[in-house]
Amino acid sequence: MSSHQPQSLSLGPLETEILELIWQLEPTTARAIHDAILADIDRELTYSSVATVLRRLEAKGWVVGRRVGRAFVWQARVSPPQAEALRSQQQLHAFLDVSNPDIVAAFADTLDEDSISQLEAITARIRAAKARAAAKIHREEQS
Repeated sequence: MSSHQPQSLSLGPLETEILELIWQLEPTTARAIHDAILADIDRELTYSSVATVLRRLEAKGWVVGRRVGRAFVWQARVSPPQAEALRSQQQLHAFLDVSNPDIVAAFADTLDEDSISQLEAITARIRAAKARAAAKIHREEQS
């Protein structure tokens, strides 16, 4: 996963739509995004609204724009799989923040065998990552 993490994972519907268009078209311009949205004859959206959303996505850390000639070219800073992983991580943290073991235990009681196997695989990966991190710290302390 990329080391870059957006400052805000929360995106509105139009922000999400424009980010998805950037993933499809990148590198791309606000004009190309605007044209893609207006390809749906039932849609109405001003060019300035697209430009505003692009600046918001940049401020949130999702995209980066750079001047190329007279236009700004936009690219995503996070790939679709990275975005999915970040959202999943956020949901997991929200679930664990409940901090009530009874709620977590009640959830665990409803899991099927496939879900339990997935959680066991995740647990094994977490343990392996912790062991690697501990070994790295140990090596650094020894040097």
